[in-house]
Amino acid sequence: MTRHNGTIGVLLPRDTPARDIITFARRAEAYGFDELWVVEDLGYRGGLAQAATVLAVTDRIRVGIGLLPAAARNVAFTAMEVATLAQLHPGRIDVAVGHGMPAWMDGIGAWPASPLTLLAEYISVLKELLSGRLVHHDGRYLRIDGLRLDAGSLPETAPAVLAGVRGPKSLAVSGEVADGTVLAEPVTPAYVRDALTHISPTRPHRLVAYNVAAVDDDPAVALAAVRPTLDVVAEPDWRPHVAPLPFHDDLLALRSRCDGPQEFAAALPDDWVRQLAVAGTPDQARSRLEELFAAGVTSAVLTPVGPDYLASLDALAAVPGRAAPGDAVSPARPWPV
Repeated sequence: MTRHNGTIGVLLPRDTPARDIITFARRAEAYGFDELWVVEDLGYRGGLAQAATVLAVTDRIRVGIGLLPAAARNVAFTAMEVATLAQLHPGRIDVAVGHGMPAWMDGIGAWPASPLTLLAEYISVLKELLSGRLVHHDGRYLRIDGLRLDAGSLPETAPAVLAGVRGPKSLAVSGEVADGTVLAEPVTPAYVRDALTHISPTRPHRLVAYNVAAVDDDPAVALAAVRPTLDVVAEPDWRPHVAPLPFHDDLLALRSRCDGPQEFAAALPDDWVRQLAVAGTPDQARSRLEELFAAGVTSAVLTPVGPDYLASLDALAAVPGRAAPGDAVSPARPWPV
């Protein structure tokens, strides 16, 4: 099988037991995954603390923070934290910034009147600070009066700053100011192509795609594992993800006939589940990633499903090419054939 120019990562679920985080990170690296993404969701764990931990206990795997809400963190202190991680672990850290879920941000009094303006200002200033430039910025939301990070605190190469967003206007902002875009699940080839029309990148731009994933020699087992996680895809916040799909109208009609999200997820046809997740045999999962790479994804990130995330990770190891935990892993593991 020919592999497109893309990397394969895995996401550390937000509710992973603390006792399993280090084991998960080390095992993901040993299995040959290129990237490990950590989550900062309100009420769970901080993204910077998780990233620092998994970077410290691994040697090779690239670590992404997805994502930091712009309204919740002062940009200057975010720049210091990210620069420190990038200096201590050269070439291994990426950070994504987003609006945060509106209900969460509103619940802590942090939802701005113009989230698009804040995001554009935040990413622009963060990139300037991480590049070592002297920053003067007097914007609607951010004010930086002549700040430059100390030269001794800067990494040799500034880490990538991506935007974790959905929706046409937010995607356009990402294309204008960010080094890449993180698309939350479900990410289909159709959604990728639609998102790229709004991002409209004029320079190199990474596209990171999250998808819930399960692998089993029996594809029915894998489909059953991911199905419960798709209970939200008909909700308003997820409309950009499903709008480009040919079964969009049928999906919304199904949701209207169901009493709740659980009934809706249980009623999803198998073919829809295959398109809304990366699920099936190892070969089927790799074929789905090929479709995503061909559509424009540069990093395909697989999200294990419960109840045992370590066991789910073990099964997903068949996708990038399995190594036994603890084995030496080449930084350039070949694509399985």
